[in-house]
Amino acid sequence: YLQNAYARIRSIFRKGGVTLDAPVWKLEDPRETDLARHLLRFGEMLQVTVDEFRPSFLCTYLFELAGKFHLFYENCPVLKADEPVRRSRLHLCDLTARTLQTGLDLLGIGTVEQM
Repeated sequence: YLQNAYARIRSIFRKGGVTLDAPVWKLEDPRETDLARHLLRFGEMLQVTVDEFRPSFLCTYLFELAGKFHLFYENCPVLKADEPVRRSRLHLCDLTARTLQTGLDLLGIGTVEQM
């Protein structure tokens, strides 16, 4: 599930031929805001995971992140959205992918670019 979310995001960038420049944030949909807020908790979750010696906390966080991403992806067009919403959603996707990749890497799990 987590690797599927990561691979789906990488697919968005391949299909769209997208490169990113400076972030532009325009969160219009509640699912975008929910995903963004969850991403902001990553540092806090890492600290709690280390302090409590509980990798399951990180696993739960990443699973919830993948769920929030899939909900966002199903309801918020990314590549077909108009600017500046398109760019904002692309940055949200990129940040989600990097967070998933970092979290999985910390757990000793690799990521795949395609499924």
